[in-house]
Amino acid sequence: MTVLFHDVLVYDETSPTAMTGPVDVLVETDRITAIGSDLTPPPDARIVDGAGRHLLVPGLINAHFHSPANHLKGSVRSLPLELFMLYESPADPALTPTPREAYLRTMLGAIEMLQRGITTVQDDAFLMPFPDPAIIDAVASAYRDSGIRAFLALDQPELPETEKLPFLDGLDEGVRETFAAPAPAPAAQLLEAYDHLIGTWHGAADDRIRAAVSISAPQRVSLDYFAALDDLAERHGLPLYAHMLETKVQRTLMTEQPRFAGQSLVQYTAAAGLLKPHTNVIHAVWVDDADLDVIAEAGSTVVHNPVSNLRLGSGVLPWRAMLNHGIPVALGTDEAICDDAINVWTVAKTAGLIHNVSGLDSDDWPTAPEVLTALWQGGARATRRSDDLGAVAEGRLADLALVDLHAIAFTPLNDLREQLVHCEDGRDVVLTMVAGRVVAEHGHVTSVDETALLDEARELFAAKLSRVHAARRDAERLYPAYQQIVRRAAAADVGFSRWLTS
Repeated sequence: MTVLFHDVLVYDETSPTAMTGPVDVLVETDRITAIGSDLTPPPDARIVDGAGRHLLVPGLINAHFHSPANHLKGSVRSLPLELFMLYESPADPALTPTPREAYLRTMLGAIEMLQRGITTVQDDAFLMPFPDPAIIDAVASAYRDSGIRAFLALDQPELPETEKLPFLDGLDEGVRETFAAPAPAPAAQLLEAYDHLIGTWHGAADDRIRAAVSISAPQRVSLDYFAALDDLAERHGLPLYAHMLETKVQRTLMTEQPRFAGQSLVQYTAAAGLLKPHTNVIHAVWVDDADLDVIAEAGSTVVHNPVSNLRLGSGVLPWRAMLNHGIPVALGTDEAICDDAINVWTVAKTAGLIHNVSGLDSDDWPTAPEVLTALWQGGARATRRSDDLGAVAEGRLADLALVDLHAIAFTPLNDLREQLVHCEDGRDVVLTMVAGRVVAEHGHVTSVDETALLDEARELFAAKLSRVHAARRDAERLYPAYQQIVRRAAAADVGFSRWLTS
């Protein structure tokens, strides 16, 4: 497919105004082949006229996401992560999805993202109770059919709860037995699932679908399994996803879980030789300077999820300290159930605001250019595709969003960078292109029958809601045990805080 964007403005981070043009941008097959004035397209090209008032920006990158909760947004009140997870993914066989359910819930997220100009997603999919090949295929098929660019990993724990949690003394015997139960799938089975994912889907859909690997978190897996996934990442050029120090509970593991021997999860990972340039360190809220030193030395990318961190009360990561350490930062929504939208625009705005209450001098607050760098260049780096994504330039992949600057968010146009971060919420995206193909226009996805899919999903998941509620009621028996752990961690002195204090 050949498309000529005629008379458009182009986002350019190097320009004083953050844009150049009006110019023409020629897209042939899946790449931008020319940017200039009065370009002559082939006779069969589609012409998209920007009328000098539309801005072509790189497609947004959602650097951290979990698709299996797409159908559950708005269904759980704000709680700390350890309590929230009881209701997010209760261990109930009745909730095991069919392949069609997995396809539809994945498609819900893809549609929402494409409507807003989000062209790439890193899906750290927890496929409960374990990653069945038919479910993996359903998730990947939804991404293939929607037209989005997706990196798909299998976020599965491999160890029992007793290995993952602090402050286990004082729990009653029944709870301890529950916590000691093995994970649903052993490492060997999980590695077989990765063989299927990589063998079947890595590079599929003309390389629009790629595999990734996920340990979930260092406390949730053995070092042997961690090393096996790291080896897959090395051999196949994949990103590796690792939640680290999202909550204060996780910070206390260094002293309250013997296997960490006084090391933070970041330090533990680095000491094992498993912190690498391909590692996405997700959340990184409860890090200290020593953690930042080793993340910087390893060349890893931190993925910041500020809306999720607020929703779950996890705290606020040290943005300025990370940038001062030279650590690349990307932006993610986390899952729909703890953002309640899948909108990287609002994540960018939150990232630009929440750090202003850090107590730092205002010169150290995030700037709009820094947030946009995280949005595009940081996201591209997290995916290991820095040379292909995150910029509108000749030779780059044609993953693009066209934004109407005659919308209220940009009227009058005072400062493009500030208005992209603080005013735009995705409603002014009039066209989304992935790999040179137009997949959404005027607020609707064109790659699939959006209306029919939404109707089917609405009916299917409404019918299953009573089972979700029953599973959550059953999970409540463990609430007091997790609450005790959360409260003991909250009272612990770890030498610093990432919470606001009154």
